[in-house]
Amino acid sequence: MHIGFALFAWFVALWSMGYFFWQISADAQTALFWSRALMVGAIFTPVAFLQFVFGLLDISEKRRKFVRWSYVLFSLFLFFNFTPLFVAKVEPALSFAFWPKPGPIYHIFLAIWFFYLLYAAYTLLKHYKNVYDVKREQIKYVLAAMFIAFASGSTNYFLWYNIPIPPFANILVSVYVAIITYAIIRKKLFDIRIVLTQILVGVIAVLLYINILSSQTSFEYLWKGGLLLAFLGAGYLLVKSVMSEIKIRQDLELAYVKLKELDETKTEFISIASHQLRTPLTAVKGYITMILEGTYGKLNPKQKKPIESINDSNERLIHLVNDLLNISRIESGKVKMEWEKTKLEDIIESVVGELEIKAKEKKVRLAFEKPKLPLPSFNMDKEKVRNILLNIIDNAIHYTAKGSITVSVAANPTNRNLETKSVSIAVKDTGEGLEKESMEHLFESFSRGKSSSKIWTEGAGLGLYIAQQFAKMHGGRVTAKSQGKGKGSTFTVELPVQ
Repeated sequence: MHIGFALFAWFVALWSMGYFFWQISADAQTALFWSRALMVGAIFTPVAFLQFVFGLLDISEKRRKFVRWSYVLFSLFLFFNFTPLFVAKVEPALSFAFWPKPGPIYHIFLAIWFFYLLYAAYTLLKHYKNVYDVKREQIKYVLAAMFIAFASGSTNYFLWYNIPIPPFANILVSVYVAIITYAIIRKKLFDIRIVLTQILVGVIAVLLYINILSSQTSFEYLWKGGLLLAFLGAGYLLVKSVMSEIKIRQDLELAYVKLKELDETKTEFISIASHQLRTPLTAVKGYITMILEGTYGKLNPKQKKPIESINDSNERLIHLVNDLLNISRIESGKVKMEWEKTKLEDIIESVVGELEIKAKEKKVRLAFEKPKLPLPSFNMDKEKVRNILLNIIDNAIHYTAKGSITVSVAANPTNRNLETKSVSIAVKDTGEGLEKESMEHLFESFSRGKSSSKIWTEGAGLGLYIAQQFAKMHGGRVTAKSQGKGKGSTFTVELPVQ
């Protein structure tokens, strides 16, 4: 589309320049030359406009081939342009001292010229009925500009055929420029960067063309013509590179929009699926608990073991579903904070007590080192802080084969004479440790290190992501440190006192 418009504007500029010099010609020979020179732009105007229309409407490749062959056809007329077969002579007409008269081939050219204009108008009108919004507005402005420009410019042809009507409407061609400019700015017909590049290339090309016309010798014509051709090639590449850069950016923006839509669909799916799974899993948990408690009769050891395995698997599924629900709420921005003044030590003790049995099963020591001086109570979402600690300590248990896990908490600053601004909860283990590559993506959703996947195959890579998001909702953060593989790790939760 941009190339078609650039060519169209270039040919109109050539026509306008030739028209100007023809009007100020002092003798018949000069006037004849410029009347033929202006036709260089006029010959290719309709095919360039049609190329622009096809680009605007995103017409198929088949039509674009038609445009290429059309340039070949109009080049034939260019071949005859500087002969009496095209523009025969100039003679007085009305107030004009040197008005051009058509040769025999000119009649054929004019019929084809108008056919191309009508075909372009028909194509625009046909698509106008089938498009809406911005594209419809763009077509409307192009149609208006086309009608004014070509209808006013066509008033030249009355005198060509001895009809005594002057070219009174030629001045209205400038209105075409105003309409297209408005469409570019308000209706986003083109990217303004491409337009400015094309204008720059076009202006320089016109100046080089005028420079050719001032040549005195054949050698001068030759090197100036070569310079113009070289510049046109370079200008074409420049415009093409700008268009390519803009297209890449537009494609990236479109890909981003589609990715965002896909992400929203994924979040919605996870939310629906999680809610649908939660109900039956809760029911299964209830019945398993009743079976283990002997509601339906006492179990023998052989029966109890598989039921306990089912219960463990069900608990893991419930934990996964809860994590998925948390993620869908985080990503959709639907997480509500329930603020209340709470003692942090009570939450830590509760979580450590809950996970202590699990740690003992792995023969890992889990301990909470209480601070020497009690911490101040402060506002927090108790359940979310609890979730943060559950995820981090549970992770530590899974990745610690032997040794210990120590949970400690400290006020910041440590000098209790000063006002406490934040608290830090450290979970230190003697487990697998963290590699540098793993730490880079540690707090991303569904992210798991290679070694982590081998040690604990059932993890989904959601716990640390949720912990980090919940910490951020409190204005805090979760950080991790490790000396390397096999050297344990320390996760620190920082929460502001508010």
